[in-house]
Amino acid sequence: MSDTQRTDIDRQYEPEKQTEDITHQMECPECGGTKIYRDSEHGERCCEDCGLVIEGSLLDTGPEWRAFDTTERNKKSRVGSPVTRTLHDKGLTTAISWKDRDGNGRALSPERRKQMRRLRTWHERARTANNKERNLQFALSEIDRMASAMGIPRSIREIASVLYRRALDEDLIRGRSIEGIAAAAVYAACRQEGFPRSLDELAEVSRVERSEIARAYRYIARELELALEPADPRQYIPRFCSALECSEDIKSKAMEICSITAEEGLLSGKSPTGYAAAAIYSASRLCGANTTQAEIANVAQVTEVTIRKRYHEQLEAIGLTIDG
Repeated sequence: MSDTQRTDIDRQYEPEKQTEDITHQMECPECGGTKIYRDSEHGERCCEDCGLVIEGSLLDTGPEWRAFDTTERNKKSRVGSPVTRTLHDKGLTTAISWKDRDGNGRALSPERRKQMRRLRTWHERARTANNKERNLQFALSEIDRMASAMGIPRSIREIASVLYRRALDEDLIRGRSIEGIAAAAVYAACRQEGFPRSLDELAEVSRVERSEIARAYRYIARELELALEPADPRQYIPRFCSALECSEDIKSKAMEICSITAEEGLLSGKSPTGYAAAAIYSASRLCGANTTQAEIANVAQVTEVTIRKRYHEQLEAIGLTIDG
């Protein structure tokens, strides 16, 4: 056996050494060294230079079990779900199952089922002790419902929930509908994270009108001092092109048209979805594709009139002319 192989084997059975954090760095009283490590196997803190045991009988705060892969670690772990802002109680309360069965899977007796229904009722009442908690519970369920319908990821749902909590703490809900402020929080979270979703798409899954969502969004953005940049139409192009099954050439050309025309100030005051739709139509005409205005308007949820107007403006701005 070579020296290298012997060293590798010895290292496998060597006690685990955890170097102390630099903010709590100790100094060896024997040699003055600062290379102090913690031997988790023997519960000691030792000096790496001279081997002095500086402190013994340390408590191990880790689990008493060992795991060798992620699956085994998850099976042995006894903690619950992580804390989340998408639930009004942050997921810290218990839950009573709706199934009328015991731990062995056997059906409960009629008397026991009646008792469990009563316990569920009181448990639900105890979770929402006041009006603020009931408001938060309903609003967060609305946020989760709208986000699920729009395919919004969990991270953005968390941000939307935090925004609604801030609005509730600052008493911005008074005099306004819960659904409107919840929808505005979802839209603000999407804008903040650069996740392209339009007001029209949000209005389709919301229980309030588009105009109310827009008013609520402007209100909370002003009161909460949200630094949100204007929506970039280029963020919508990949999704629209995917739905239309456009080629990569059309997608790249549409991106280029948006970039060039936006630099000339043509984007100011225009709807980003309509602008992106017009850029896709312009690119499809330049690339010789047969994508119609009606197809693009249906995907982008804008009118054909909007596409035609923006289409002519964009071609004029880049100095091109297409017959028809």
